[in-house]
Amino acid sequence: MLKDKRILLFDVDGTLIESVGIWNQVDGELIRRLGGTPGGEAEVQARRDTKLREFASAPDAYLEYCRYLGGFCGSALDPQTIHALRYDIAQDFLVHQVDYKPRAEEALRYLKDKGFRMAIATTTRRRNLDIYGSLNENILAKAPFAEYFYPIYSREDVREIKPNPEVYLKALHYFGAAPAECLVFEDSLIGIEAARRAGMEAVAMYDSYSDGDRAAIVDLATYTFDGYGEFLAAARAELG
Repeated sequence: MLKDKRILLFDVDGTLIESVGIWNQVDGELIRRLGGTPGGEAEVQARRDTKLREFASAPDAYLEYCRYLGGFCGSALDPQTIHALRYDIAQDFLVHQVDYKPRAEEALRYLKDKGFRMAIATTTRRRNLDIYGSLNENILAKAPFAEYFYPIYSREDVREIKPNPEVYLKALHYFGAAPAECLVFEDSLIGIEAARRAGMEAVAMYDSYSDGDRAAIVDLATYTFDGYGEFLAAARAELG
């Protein structure tokens, strides 16, 4: 799994940090403020996942998602205003409530000590990554992004979002690496698809919010783990 690798690429939301459920809460509150009925958390997530996949090739998939929500809720607000409102709602969640997944920071320390170069390759917005990296109390206390990851690629660095492999190909180009030298850590089906389309092996880290795609994730991923504790046990058995 690791012995022939030198570059490790990480997705963020749902992979490194517990945040997918928080975005479901944010979008549920946004829909209510726009005058709509969000339904259950699973419905909120399924709606977002479907629309982001549909808008993946748009210049700004999240703006198009907000445009869709405006129509869905019958709101007269323009997409830019809805987009700004979404991030206003999210601010407190992102600073105070988002945290690493259990033992993720321990895995990062182990991998850094083993000499791996690690980068973030996500289509999360730069403003969110900046909050995680400079304001989030939990992340700063455990494993600050700046001490473990370089470069950090965000939505603003690519034209298309996952499952398009652009963000992973960009990372390959930066490191001058072959796909076989890299290992990707993801939680979602679209993330695994992006990694595999880039020709890279992919680790699927379990996240309950991807359970609807579990069979497809297991089929497509190179390795699957229930959590970072299980991953660490496998890594230590391989590398010592």
